[in-house]
Amino acid sequence: MFAIFSHYPTFLVFLAIVAAIVITMALMPVWIKFLKSSHIGQQVRADGPESHLVKQGTPTMGGVVMLVAVVATSLVIGMPTPETFLLLGATVLTGLLGLVDDASKVVKERSLGLTPKAKLAGQFLIASVFTIVAVNWMNVPPTVEIPFVYTFDLGILTTVVPVGDGIAIPWLYLIFANILLVGMCNAVNLTDGLDGLAAGTVMIVMIVMAAIAYRSDLLEPAIFAAALSGACIGFLWFNSFPADIFMGDTGSLALGMALGCLAMVTKTEFVSIIIGGLFVAEALSVMIQVLYFKKTRKRIFLMAPLHHHFEKKGWSETKVVVRFWIVSGVLAACGFSLYFAETLMAVA
Repeated sequence: MFAIFSHYPTFLVFLAIVAAIVITMALMPVWIKFLKSSHIGQQVRADGPESHLVKQGTPTMGGVVMLVAVVATSLVIGMPTPETFLLLGATVLTGLLGLVDDASKVVKERSLGLTPKAKLAGQFLIASVFTIVAVNWMNVPPTVEIPFVYTFDLGILTTVVPVGDGIAIPWLYLIFANILLVGMCNAVNLTDGLDGLAAGTVMIVMIVMAAIAYRSDLLEPAIFAAALSGACIGFLWFNSFPADIFMGDTGSLALGMALGCLAMVTKTEFVSIIIGGLFVAEALSVMIQVLYFKKTRKRIFLMAPLHHHFEKKGWSETKVVVRFWIVSGVLAACGFSLYFAETLMAVA
């Protein structure tokens, strides 16, 4: 539809942000009204901060509208390529997995939905299919580059399945990609614990990923990342403290998968760990807390994930969110600077 602007790719990327914002803000009030009338609300952890008890019953599954905005924007703005459909497919399928999880929480009226094994199995399946398709049909090389240090070839152990022209399965890269994608899925999911925290940090990260994709001459992935950022901005209008709606696992799992997939397509797997460093820190805080408690029966953090630790220290929810946004922005800037410097050196 916007092919007339194909000679102005920068405009298309910014248009994607605006379009996703408009779609999200237009549809969200209707979705909130429907959820309230259907009595579909958030189930709060019994062992969580006492201040969160007032959030019980707040509409959830706002990620549904965010995904609609991302899909519509990605397909309408620019000219979708196979990379577009691959990225959308992985993101939407992960969102559907989260939707099933959210729905089960509502039906069972508890804060736990699908079993951890079921969620992980679905995430690993989606990640594995994405990786194999990306390597075989999107020409994504099975390598991992650490800027200024070394490029690891993880395709050295590859099995070719005799189907059609042959399907290559690079085992080492497949294992790495699964850890990255599933790790990002759950890291963003763990970050989604305060009003505006996940949406704000993902918004920052996706703006940087859009810039990286654009500089890599990957316009459609750049538009996809821009749409994700725009959807987060539009969602923040309703998710800022005190939240009118939560994104639920439908949104957080999908956003995490999208980040990991974009990192693979743009070949910034290592840099994405820096760009999404806040999510990594949140996930690590949980892992450290669990392992340390099992070994010593003591806790390192007052409560995990990390954002709850600072709440327990007396920070207000808004203070935690804003400061985490700042930290996320600094990490994203550091990651982009590293990527940008490495590409400049490569050209020189």
